[in-house]
Amino acid sequence: MDEINAVKALKKGDRLAYKYLFHAYYNRLVAYITTYSHNRTQSEDIVQQTFINLWINREKLDDTQSPKGYLYAIAHNIFIDTINASKKKDTIMTEIWERALRDRIEEDSEAQEKRIQKIKYVIENLPPECRKIIHMNKIQGIKYKEIALELKISIKTVESQMRIAFTKIREAFKDDSLLLFLLLN
Repeated sequence: MDEINAVKALKKGDRLAYKYLFHAYYNRLVAYITTYSHNRTQSEDIVQQTFINLWINREKLDDTQSPKGYLYAIAHNIFIDTINASKKKDTIMTEIWERALRDRIEEDSEAQEKRIQKIKYVIENLPPECRKIIHMNKIQGIKYKEIALELKISIKTVESQMRIAFTKIREAFKDDSLLLFLLLN
């Protein structure tokens, strides 16, 4: 059977003609598509889809010409469609990832702002001496010994006032372990 007769028979639904063309072009088409895709499995899928399209559109074939150009064109177009679909999927996934990241940053910013407001409130409501000592230590970075010297109190008093402040903060943030970790370290 030659290709022209195979096309004529295929147009009439002859499965042997289809099989003949499949065996005649399958490996060549896989090799051709693999030069573009560099992925044999993907190339085989594309060529299989090419032959499915050939069968579906068999009645439209020109029975005066070899199906070679038609098969190569179908395979190439399916490859291009596959690449475009992959790019579109990658773009969509990137957009979703970026949106999720932006949402997470906004959530983190909002949560951080709430924590800041809460810690300010807790510190503002500490006893005056306690508030002054925690401010000197945590905001100004002054060590306990220097605070004691500056305020003319004992280091034990500074430690005690810091313990009171931390206890109040712990109570206010008992459900927020991240803030407690940051404050206590």
